Amino acid sequence: MSKAHRQTRNIDLKTVVGFGEEWAAFDQRALDAAEWAELFDNYFSIFPFDRLPKAAEGFDLGCGSGRWASGVAPRVGLLHCIDPSQKALDVARERLAGSSNVRLHLADGDEIPLADCSQDFGYSLGVLHHIPDSKAAMRRCVAKLKPGAPFLVYLYYALDHRSGWYRALWRVSDTVRRVVSRLPFALRKGITSSIAAIVYWPLARFSAAAEKAGANVARVPLSFYRGTSFYTMRTDALDRFGTRLEQRFTREQIQHMMEESGLRDIRFREGEPYWVACGSRG
Repeated sequence: MSKAHRQTRNIDLKTVVGFGEEWAAFDQRALDAAEWAELFDNYFSIFPFDRLPKAAEGFDLGCGSGRWASGVAPRVGLLHCIDPSQKALDVARERLAGSSNVRLHLADGDEIPLADCSQDFGYSLGVLHHIPDSKAAMRRCVAKLKPGAPFLVYLYYALDHRSGWYRALWRVSDTVRRVVSRLPFALRKGITSSIAAIVYWPLARFSAAAEKAGANVARVPLSFYRGTSFYTMRTDALDRFGTRLEQRFTREQIQHMMEESGLRDIRFREGEPYWVACGSRG
């Protein structure tokens, strides 16, 4: 691939490399079945599996370790798992080895190797906000769908409904991310694991105890992790602080992006993680 072509593609190669290293280190097989099922439901609770055609064919853009594909594949006819990182695909291949209806593709959101108007469904979770032009990437995804086919997406929220002090705290954390994400992987992993232990774990346990006592913990930072394992905290801390390119969008911006991409009947999942949304190609 020529240098000129790399520069015109809608991809950040250093971010891709970072995610390959992340999934090789945290392949998600350490999650117990109950925690995995709860996390899966956080994203797919609004996805219309029951309305898919028999033997539906669809795609997972940015499949990473294959952790979500492992739950989708048994429900569909054919699932295309697409990722620009060979390391990530190697992890996904091992995880999905028992699924004969999965096809792995080394490709990115700019060059999805599927025909336009050919897919019965698609999803991309936690991926498009790591692509330079998220809107263009979403349009590429929607173009692959048949009319009426659903597309599920998860995009980082822009702290739409958070208070001023919460946003100020996030700005501090984002400064830390900009520094940590440029370090060698071994350092990134060590530092983010320490952040998980020093920040995520105490706040999560405090939130769990406070909720048990009857308190509303919705405003407590990282309260989302009160029911998760330390393994998930380590994974997400690396994801959050170890990634070079990150963008955030308000609910309104996501709605507009989806509509401009050709999606209709858009629904948002109420509750964390923000924002998960699903629409159908018009």
